[in-house]
Amino acid sequence: MIRPGPHHAAGAPPETQPLPAAELEPERKPVIRLVSVVKTYGTGEAAVQALRGVSLDVVERDYVAIMGASGSGKSTLMNIIGCLDVPSEGEFLIDGIDTGTLDEQQLAVLRNRKIGFVFQAFNLIPRMSALANVELPLSYAGVKAAERRRRAEAALLLVGLAERTDAQPKQLSGGQQQRVAVARALVTSPSLILADEPTGNLDTRASHDLMDVFDRLNAAGRTIVVITHEADVAKHAKRIIGVQDGHIVSDRRVTPPGALPPLLRRPVDGPVRP
Repeated sequence: MIRPGPHHAAGAPPETQPLPAAELEPERKPVIRLVSVVKTYGTGEAAVQALRGVSLDVVERDYVAIMGASGSGKSTLMNIIGCLDVPSEGEFLIDGIDTGTLDEQQLAVLRNRKIGFVFQAFNLIPRMSALANVELPLSYAGVKAAERRRRAEAALLLVGLAERTDAQPKQLSGGQQQRVAVARALVTSPSLILADEPTGNLDTRASHDLMDVFDRLNAAGRTIVVITHEADVAKHAKRIIGVQDGHIVSDRRVTPPGALPPLLRRPVDGPVRP
């Protein structure tokens, strides 16, 4: 669901593609909600508005691609959704929690518990094994060693790396490193997986394999938001949102939130829950 902001009111309605009534689902709980979010950098004459009154809901089990050119505001939007930045104006809620009421320490705890990040640069610790890299968020959360190992092994199994638990990043291909990063994002059982240009450092084959992992995770119930400029990546999503000049300018629904991803290539074997 998207609530039009000032840009839409000015005569630029979103490019929507309504689904037939028979395909619509009962309303689902919003995992993230932005209400009239403005983000301004700088002050006075040097002030720049990166977001200009963005309102957006992403509901449970949805799979959303946010697209836009450099400078469109999509990276700022990602930072706010990921609790890495805060709005200058407006509200942002995750799982019903108003982030505007939290201090920096509380936001850090919220990030660790509610959001699994996947970045373009992998961000793995070079001299640690794949298993130890995946365990890191659980270490920060104070989970005991045996439980950390169990959950990390389960997450690596889900991304097809059960045989590489002891490998260091330098012993893995780029695609395998990114799948370790996905396992690390999964291991806390977050409400949201947030991926920023996840295929940016991968070749075509590794990109297809990674997106297949995302498709299967979503089919098993994970809520996913992907920030991308690649149309081939966005085609995997159930909903494609376009950002330009700090506004949402298009919002196209491909399939309902509870449906299978449109490009799912192979079935899901059981629940994806590390």
